[in-house]
Formats: sequence, structure tokens, C-alpha cells
Amino acid sequence: MVGAQQAFRTQPKNMTVRAGTTVMLRCEVLRPSGVVQWVKDGLLLGPQQSLPGFPRYSLLGDPKRGQYYLQIEKTELEDDAPYECQVGQSESSRAIISHTAWINVQIPPSKPYFELETTEPWVAGKSYTVTCIAPDAKPEAVITLLKGRSPSTISTHFPPQHPVIQGLDREGLVKRGTMLKLVCVSQGGNPLATLHWTKNGEVISTSWEVDTESRRAISHLTLQVKPQDNQAELRCESVNQVTPVPLSSSRKITVLCESPTGEEVTLCCYTSSSNPPVQIRWWLGFRELNTTVVNGDHGGKTTMSNLTHIVSREENGLPLTCETFNKGTRFSKSQSNNLIVFYPPQKVWIEAPPPGLPLKSGTIIRLICFSSGGSPKGTLNWYKDGKALSDYPKQVPSDKGVSKELVVRLQPSDNMATYRCNATNKAKMVLNTSVKLMVQFPAVSVTIIAKQKELRRGQNLSLDCLSGSSNPQANISWSLGPTRLKGVDLPPKNTTFGGVSVRSTLSLPLSSQHHGQRITCQAYSSLLSEGVNTFYKLNVLYPPEFSPDHPQKIQVVEDETAILPLLVSANPDDVSCSWLYRKEELHKEMDPRYHFTESTAFEIWNVTRRDTGVYTVNCTNEVGSDNTTITLDVQYAPSVKMEKDPVYVDVGETADLFCAADANPIINTDMFSWKWLGEGEMEEMVEQSQDEATGQLTIQGATRAHAGRYQCTADNNIAPPASVAVQLVVRFKPELQKGPQWNKVASRGDGTRTAEVVCQGEGIPRLHFSWAKNGLPIDFIHPRYQEKTVREGSLHTSTVTVVNVSAALDYAVFTCTARNTLGEDTLNIQLLSTNQPDPPSEFRLVSFTHASATLEWIPGFDGGLEQRFRVRYRWADSVSFLYVDVFPPRANSFIVTGLSPATTYNFSVNALNSMGESGYADNNSVLTITTKGQSRASSQHDFWVLARRGTMLVTCKKDTCPQKQSINQIPNSPPWPRPKSSPRMSGTRL
Repeated sequence: MVGAQQAFRTQPKNMTVRAGTTVMLRCEVLRPSGVVQWVKDGLLLGPQQSLPGFPRYSLLGDPKRGQYYLQIEKTELEDDAPYECQVGQSESSRAIISHTAWINVQIPPSKPYFELETTEPWVAGKSYTVTCIAPDAKPEAVITLLKGRSPSTISTHFPPQHPVIQGLDREGLVKRGTMLKLVCVSQGGNPLATLHWTKNGEVISTSWEVDTESRRAISHLTLQVKPQDNQAELRCESVNQVTPVPLSSSRKITVLCESPTGEEVTLCCYTSSSNPPVQIRWWLGFRELNTTVVNGDHGGKTTMSNLTHIVSREENGLPLTCETFNKGTRFSKSQSNNLIVFYPPQKVWIEAPPPGLPLKSGTIIRLICFSSGGSPKGTLNWYKDGKALSDYPKQVPSDKGVSKELVVRLQPSDNMATYRCNATNKAKMVLNTSVKLMVQFPAVSVTIIAKQKELRRGQNLSLDCLSGSSNPQANISWSLGPTRLKGVDLPPKNTTFGGVSVRSTLSLPLSSQHHGQRITCQAYSSLLSEGVNTFYKLNVLYPPEFSPDHPQKIQVVEDETAILPLLVSANPDDVSCSWLYRKEELHKEMDPRYHFTESTAFEIWNVTRRDTGVYTVNCTNEVGSDNTTITLDVQYAPSVKMEKDPVYVDVGETADLFCAADANPIINTDMFSWKWLGEGEMEEMVEQSQDEATGQLTIQGATRAHAGRYQCTADNNIAPPASVAVQLVVRFKPELQKGPQWNKVASRGDGTRTAEVVCQGEGIPRLHFSWAKNGLPIDFIHPRYQEKTVREGSLHTSTVTVVNVSAALDYAVFTCTARNTLGEDTLNIQLLSTNQPDPPSEFRLVSFTHASATLEWIPGFDGGLEQRFRVRYRWADSVSFLYVDVFPPRANSFIVTGLSPATTYNFSVNALNSMGESGYADNNSVLTITTKGQSRASSQHDFWVLARRGTMLVTCKKDTCPQKQSINQIPNSPPWPRPKSSPRMSGTRL
């Protein structure tokens, strides 16, 4: 393609960028031969890759591929200007200049700030004005106010909640002398509330404290309860700057009064008031005891006697009598009760296993306690290390005492434990005896203690495993699932139940994979062949983590459902995830095609190519956050368009047809195919190529035959393929129709006739005609000369009408000149008198059989009158010529029938009109034809002559001929492109 015209394949486009970012203008040149450089606002930047004076500007791309990209880094406001890509002139091509492309540099606003109507704190319920200002923006900034998201904080005053009193039961009951402690709590409010206490309306406390973290005020009240506080009202009031009236809460208290009692029992004998007072005497059996106190009401005396007596078991059953006597009235009265004396049991003993005998934990033993004597008989109670044992069978009485059996399933706590049996009765004196047991037992417990309250990913976990008391000592082991872990054992310590405790420490670096796993600690006794274990379930807090199996790219065909899975784990598992596309958070309300599943996976129904891109998912829990991206690759069938339609090219130059596909995926080879929509096949001078998503058809040395429609088809293996057609217009200089039918016009010159001088030609761009007569330009203002031009595509016809033709004035040579921007062509047309026709030309044989011959010729000038044709022929034995008039009269081909087989004939043809006849065609030449002999083969098969105009090529049988059509269908010239194997052929059946 040396010497071909350079042209733009890609021209720069307008760009809008943010200040500080990088922008690139694309310029791609086909067949570059001149110097390529960029122009900024009329200033040439130069062809170097590093542009002098512009350190942020650079030329990128591959010049071998015609790529000249202008890249501007860290764009500034001064880069906001028009740009052009210019290709200089070379020896083989003219200079070209691209479209003008503008770079629009946008500047984001500076940090916005608020202007407040007042700097004082706001009061809830009132209206205030807030102004948000965003300076230094291009274009003008759009301001949105969001409540709760702004970094500015506005102080608003509002009242607190009602106070709450804590520390009293529902009835408000308190004992006399109690130190009552109450708490008053008031939640909320800005500022926080002030609190004070009142009792029956009088202020008793004005101290309080505030908790700004929990946003509450607290006041403590301590009160010594007295009898006069009964039914007192305690009230707590809260108030702040915007509370219209104090908020309060109150409670009433009820004081309970109790008389103190001692350990001694006092017997009291008293009388009602009398005068004179009575005398009281105490009798125990026949022994008198007396103690008297006197006081009275209504002028009388009340007599009361209190008696305290130490009894002995011998006094058991004696009567105790209180006797009263009034000396004035001589009235007496007495009341008696028998005295019952209690005394303790005399002996207690236990039946148990021999001392020092080792017993295994879990063994069942029986301990029996016996008691004898006592009044009443003793009550037996078992104690273990001083603690009473209950829920055992009742004691069994006997003649002289009682017994009580204790059945014990030995436990670790029984080792070296003292089992004591107490014998008591109402004498309140305790007799007891005890026994100690020796018990062997595994660790009573295993406890794992974590030194950290919270476990987080990346920390070092420190655990202590503490075995409870065991006898003998246990061994500690660690495991994580099936994996054994190595701990550090500490020295054993004596502990409860007479055993020893063992401690072991473990250190483990934590990862998120440890979450939910169990660390097991086992304390094992080889002597007892028993072990105890426990586990510590790891609750490792970690921010969301995406699975290694999380896909990085999802491919889906357009109109299907795209599923973007979410494989994420976190602890706590209360994870909130949001999906972003092009930095915008996605919500279901944005598009009815968006669907979010319970697992927070993201689905797009009826996905389209516009959904292609990188999707970011942000997942957050209370520990932290993480994000990942998924590239959605929406594959779709191609759609194609031509970069230019129609495409214009001058004859002889190179035509480039570009077909741009919008498709995914882009197949780098064989994605595009081209088809000529005219007749025949594309010639070898046509070259197909592909550059990514653009298919190119290059036609070198374009001719008129290349003009027409071409179809570009793109197929990326996703149905259906897409096609688009483009019109190639080949521009050429004028070409006028010439020949005997075009260079003569005949008309009678008697002033009564009208003649039309016709000049017809082809050319692109549009032809413009000019006329001359005998070399002098024709003035079409003259009423006898009229010109009319008709255009049909590339065919232009200019007709000059001569009115009232005069032989003297109009029999002349008319010169037609057709011009366009590529050149001109001239035709001389002679206007003369009507006459006999000119002879036909190019008389030839089209086809023949044993009995017929098909003949064809080119008509000559008709002499200005309607002409017809006559065929003349003879053979050797004929006496004279035979003449056949051609029908229809104006046909230029004819089938002569009735011929004899294997006979030689001489044919001629001439033309006739009303003024005479012409000579015979081709200077009276004769066309000699010998018909075929009649044979069986020839009778069953017709023969064809395949011919191009004027040249006989070959004969063939009718069922093997490449093409059959009427002779009248043979075109004047073969259409482009021609088959490479042979010229275009036609034939007529005989």
C-alpha cells in the first residue's frame, strides 16, 4: 500500500475529566506517511514523545500501528482547551486534520462548611436556619443536606425523662432502725438533669452525680428509719434548663416495729387492776417461789410476777402453780401446769468401715448412728464437715434409744471428710460422735480459664487448665480437635477434699479458622483409669473474611440471570454487606432487576451489557470490615455499524471500510467476514483484517467495478451474528457514451421539425454539462435551444432540444463537455438531415444446431428514422440469396430456422428505414457457418456456444453448461467483480 492516501481511523473525542486525574486523547492514522503531532488551542506541541514545555504531556501508542495518543497527567484548569490531531503532508499523500476535541476539566468543591443562625445551643421545638457552603467548584456543586451524617454537631436542649426511685419493695415496708438506701435515676435530657429529694415536702438532699456515657443523672439517699417516719412521702424531682415544671416520682414508706426477745424464757403471771392489790405466790410441787411487781390503772394496782427457774431432771412432772389472793375482798384464784424437764441422751456411737481403708469414689457405704437415753429420746442428725445432711430415712426407735442409717455414694468430697452424728432433744444439749473416710477419686473438675475476655484474630490465646482436687494426682493433656497441643505444667498444689490440683498453661496464636473449634483439656488418673475433660470453645472475633473460593469473575450471557455469590465469614456473624457499582451503592429500589437473597448474594435478572463491570462488596461487623470485587462479564451477541456510510474513494486510490462491533467476547481472529452484495466474487485486490473490535476491508487501486454494497458480518459464537451493509462510492471523472448511436442525430431541416441532441455519461461526483456548436458556446437564452439535465445515480443525461430545425443554421457539430472535480470528457455530435441507416456492425454467431443458427449484431445509426433489419443467407447449391425480415423489427438478434444438417451457409445482415437501406454489416463481410450433422447424440442433446460478445469460446451439452440465459440478457459489459476462472458467459438454446 505504498503511496496510498493517509486517513484517520480514530479521531479524538470530547472528554470530561476531574482535576488531578489522567486523560488520554486517541488519534489513529491509516497508512501514515507525514509527521503526526497534536495542536492545543492553535499551538503545535511537537512530534516528540516527551513534549518540551509540557512536562505533564506525553505521546503514547505504537506508531507502527498508526497510534498517536496524547496523555495529560494531573489535569489542571489550564488543560481545559480544544485539541486537534494533525498529520503533515508527504510525497505520497496530502495533509489531514482531525475533528476538534475539547477537554472539559471539572474541579470538585472544597470542603463544605456550615453557617449557623446562632452559636447558642438550640431548644427542642424551635426552628433554626442552617446554611451549607461548598466553595471552589466547576461546574457548580449540588449540595445535599443529610441529617445524622454530617460531621458537624449541633447542640440541642431537651428535657429529661421522669425520674425513677429504686430500693423499695412494692409495699414500701421497712423496719424501725433500718438504714434505708434509695437511688433516684433520671435518663436523658440535654443538659442532664439536676436531682433533689424531699420528705413530706421538705428538702432533705440536693446532691447528685451524672454519667455522660450512659446519659443519666443519679442521686443516692440514706435515711435512718424512725417510728415517726411511718407513712412519710419520699419524693425525687428532676429538672434542667428547658423543663417547664419539675418532673418527679414519689413513694410512701410503712415502718414496722418489733419487740426484742432474749434467749431466756420468762414466765409471767399477772392480774388485772385491783384495790387493794393482790398477792401472787408460786408453787413448784410443795416448794414456794415468789417475785412480785405492782403498778395499776384507775387508781388500782396491777400485780405481775416473773419467774426464772433452773430445773433438774428430778423435777420432771411436778406441778407449777400461780396463786393470787386479795386481802380486801378475801378472794383467791390459782392456775397450774405440770413441769416437764428435758435432759440429753446419754451415749452416741457409729458403725462404719475400718479407719484408713482406701475407698474408691462411687462406692456405696452404710453409716449407722446409735443413741441411747435422754428425755425425750434423742433426735439423730447427720453432719458432713459440720453441714447438716437432710432428706435421709427416718430414725428407727428402740427400747432404750434410736438409730439412723446414712447411705453414702462416695464422692471426692468424702475424702478426709468428717461424718458426725448429733443426738439432741428438747434439752438442747448435743451429744455427737464422728468418723473420717479415705476416698480415692479422679479430678472433681477440669476448668479452662482464658486470660483474655475477648479473642481476636491475630492475638495469642493464653489458657490455663486447672484440674480440681484429685487423689492421687492427675495428668493434664491438651488437644485441638484431633491435634495434640503442648502445654506447660505447673507444680501441683494441695486443695480441697484432701487432694491435689494441677495447673497447665497453653499459648496459641489465633486465626479466623480457629473460630468455633474446641480446645479440650483432660485430667487423667492412670491409677484409677479414669479421666475428666472439658473444652473451651473458641469464639474468635474477626472482621468479615472472603473465602478463597470466592469467584473473581462471573461470566453470563445477556438476558440470563447473573448471580454474584457472597462467600464470607465473620464473627460476630451479624454482617451487613453492601454492593457498589461504579462507586454507587445498589438498592433493590434502584432497579426492579436487582435482587438480594437471604445470604446477601446479589442477583441481576435479565442482565444486560450495561451491567458489565467491577462490583465491590463491602461487609462489616462490629469488629471491622473488608471488601472484595467481582468482575461481571456480560457476554452478548454482536451488533455492528459502519464507521462511515457511504464511503467515498477516488478511482485508483485505496478504500478503507471499517465495521465496528459491539460484542463480548471479542474474538481476535475470524470474527468479521465481508461479502460483496453485487454479482460475482470479490477480487484478489480486496484485503480483510481485524483490529480488536473493528473489522477492516481494504480495496487497493479502487475501480468503478468496486463500487456497490458490501456486507460486514460479525460472529463471536453467541447467536445471532449481526450484519450491516455499506455503500462504497467510487468517484471517477466523466465518461460519455460514444459510438455510432451517440455521435449522430438526424432531423429534417425545413423548419418544421424538432431535434433532440442527447449526451449521456457517468461520473461521480455530479456532472455539469456545457454545450458548443461548431466550437462556439451555445446561449440557451435563445428560444430555439433548450437544455435539460436528468440524473439517475451516477448516470447523467443532458438533452439539447433544437426547435424548428434549419438546415442552414442547425446542421452542425454539437460539442458536449461533461465536467466534475476529477476531470472532463467531450463528445462531438453531428446534427444532419434524415437519411438511410448505417450498416450494423460486429455481426456474429451466438449458437447453432443441425437445423438453426442464432445470430447477433450491433445496430448502426438509424438515419433519424425507425429502422429494421434483414438477414440474407445462401448455401452452395442455392440459386440465390434467401432474405428473412427480423421480428420484432428493432431486435438485434435472430434465430434462423429450417436449415439443413451438415450444410455450410453464408449469412449477412443490413438495416432499412423509410429512406432506403444500408450496406451489409462489417463492410459487406459474410459469416460462414456449417450446421451439425444430425446424429443420435445431437438429437438427444442440444449444443451451446458460450460466448462473450464477439468471441466464441467453447461448446457444451445443455446439462453441463455453467449458465443458460437468453441472448437478450447478455449485458453490454460484465458486472464487477468477474470470476477469476473464466469470463462471464451466456448462451441461447437452439
